[in-house]
Amino acid sequence: MEPQLSVVIPAWNEAGFLPETLAALDNALSEAGIHAEVIVVDNASTDDTAAVAAAMGVRVIREPERKIARVRNAGAEAAQAPWLLFLDADTRVSGEHLVAVRAARDQDLAGAGATVALDVPVSGFFALGTRAWNGLSRRFRVAAGCFILARADLHRAIGGFDERLYAGDEIWYSRALRRAGRREGLEFRLLNTPPVVSSARKLDWYAPWQHFLVVLTFLLFPWAGRFRRLSWFWYRRPD
Repeated sequence: MEPQLSVVIPAWNEAGFLPETLAALDNALSEAGIHAEVIVVDNASTDDTAAVAAAMGVRVIREPERKIARVRNAGAEAAQAPWLLFLDADTRVSGEHLVAVRAARDQDLAGAGATVALDVPVSGFFALGTRAWNGLSRRFRVAAGCFILARADLHRAIGGFDERLYAGDEIWYSRALRRAGRREGLEFRLLNTPPVVSSARKLDWYAPWQHFLVVLTFLLFPWAGRFRRLSWFWYRRPD
């Protein structure tokens, strides 16, 4: 039986998070009744990411270049289903999300995103930032990188994620997918579901001023994601 959905999970040193992410995904797929293939793209991990993923019965491919756009595209190139779901390795989905994904196949959609919540309570700057992102995401129909649904044919038509970018590729991808869909009478929007739950670990890794600096940099310089040095936030981890 051909898969109805290909789930692509980029993973760099995610051996600790993958079991929970994959278990939640498996439960959600079963609840939604979706036959899917799950592809973990091991991005030059130095831990047991590939072994953990393989032990849980998913397909593992390797992409040595440390660039998230390239990793997502590598997974999409290996995918066989007519729909693609790009899911971060530290993001949990529920059956409700996958039921909405299943319904999207019968709607005039080019793709979709979802609002995001963190896995710990937050306040102040971080709570405001999360609310602001979700509001802007709905208003401008831009998907967060942790959860992006796309028709595979349109993904190929737009050339996938822009591999010139080290970060922010999901923003430009959403815009390109929305434009391509519009030409075919298809819509790109956010799913009407509760938020997907993503890890708040970067709150422990970086100080508030560092988060603020990253946000300000990308607001003032939208193409900052072309530069690895300016995209450090997504490529460094504490020892």
